[in-house]
Amino acid sequence: MVNSDALKILIKEHENILIVVERLEKELKELKNKEIDTDFFEKIIKFIRGYADKFHHAKEEDILFKEFNKCAEEGCVHCNPVEQMLFEHDEGRKNLKLIEAGLKEKNKTKLIEGVKGYISIIKEHIFKEDNILYPMADSAFSTNTKNKILSKFKLIEQKEKDMKYYYGIIKSFEGKK
Repeated sequence: MVNSDALKILIKEHENILIVVERLEKELKELKNKEIDTDFFEKIIKFIRGYADKFHHAKEEDILFKEFNKCAEEGCVHCNPVEQMLFEHDEGRKNLKLIEAGLKEKNKTKLIEGVKGYISIIKEHIFKEDNILYPMADSAFSTNTKNKILSKFKLIEQKEKDMKYYYGIIKSFEGKK
């Protein structure tokens, strides 16, 4: 459990990402017995690229992780999982590229490999952030740092133009496991 409003925002974004991942898991199960649904995967790719990576991961990589690294250098935490989190972000991106290549080439095997890899890494990654990194940050950061992070998050949210589109995808997938 975290108390910081900024970290609560990231947790809510994780919940949104997991709604889409659950729908992706359903599609993966059905994919073995049907043709590739190009529209579905294009929508998923746009969501992951835009919402999960550009919007959510940017908050983590450009703001939260930098503050956490400063805190770690000052000895505020007993360990620093940021390097591992960055590695996992990159692994997710590699799997997304595989999904894109599989879709472009109409290669179901490559598409399935990318989807399985993405689902696996993102679910474990979100669990680690929600249950390890964020609580560590919440207890280590000063109130001033938490407020500074929240202000920077709000600026990113104001600049994001495609939120209505992303929330439309999330809403259309809710309850469709």
